[in-house]
Amino acid sequence: MRTRDLLALVAAGLVATSVFAQATTAYPTRPVRVIVAFTAGGTTDIVARAVTQKLAESLKQPFVVENKPGAGGNVGTEYVVRSPPDGYTLIVNTVGPMAVNKTLYRNLPYDPLADLVPIVRVCDVPNVLVVHPDVPARTFEEFVAYAKANPRKLNYASTGVGTAAHLSSFTLSQRIGAEAQHIPYKGADGLTDLIAGRTQFTFATIPSVIGYIRAGKLRPLAVNSLQRSRSMPDVPTVAEKGFPDFPTGSWVGFFAPKATPAVVVTVINRAVNDALPSLEAQLTAEGADPVGGTPADFAVFTQQQFEKWRTIVRESGATVD
Repeated sequence: MRTRDLLALVAAGLVATSVFAQATTAYPTRPVRVIVAFTAGGTTDIVARAVTQKLAESLKQPFVVENKPGAGGNVGTEYVVRSPPDGYTLIVNTVGPMAVNKTLYRNLPYDPLADLVPIVRVCDVPNVLVVHPDVPARTFEEFVAYAKANPRKLNYASTGVGTAAHLSSFTLSQRIGAEAQHIPYKGADGLTDLIAGRTQFTFATIPSVIGYIRAGKLRPLAVNSLQRSRSMPDVPTVAEKGFPDFPTGSWVGFFAPKATPAVVVTVINRAVNDALPSLEAQLTAEGADPVGGTPADFAVFTQQQFEKWRTIVRESGATVD
């Protein structure tokens, strides 16, 4: 390579580095709002607050979490879709609003895949099949046998029609050939009834039930993730038990409104990836498995999730007007 060409490449590299450095220092220059489309204290909220605390420390600006629940996450999601694409309104979102609701809701007034920009996948949050202790099953195989022997006698709780809890429980019932009754609830009421024994089983995010599992109030039988959860390594996956294409659990990631500047995406992506190692113990204890990666990785993953859940929603027949 000629000296002149080499110098040109070095100069270009220095310019690119300088531009990124300037952009990093230029953003953010004021507080950033981070929307969570669910109530405070839930899994998405817990993860959002843990990560935004680290972002505030590294980027030297407040990252303020605001909860805007409603309509299965659609209210908060649409709020961000309609927000200015300037990097000062972001959303920490999950599988329902991003991968399920586009098929579930007949008249969704926006397209989450087209109207939001993926930034980074923070973590996977496996769902765990839990049963009330009165259910005489201590393993997944025993539960399947019990369900088959008691068709239409078992009730499963969910946080609403079309949620991961509903669709995972429905799919399991279909795959094992044992019909069970779906009882939809709002918020945490479903867990209250499950713990009281008024329903018998559900798939729930690990963070929402790990305390009840440790207290002996619920019994875990399997997780619906590709690998065993780091927070519950002794609990097998549904795939290990003969259902390799079973619906996976939930996940949490950052998104921004369409047309948000690329430098904003880059800054947040790098800051989250840098923060994840220091958050690993905390997230794992809560039942979440840190992931990270590039915006491109997350975009591919989100599209794949949409396609998978579209099939599941259609098979279930679930719709919301």
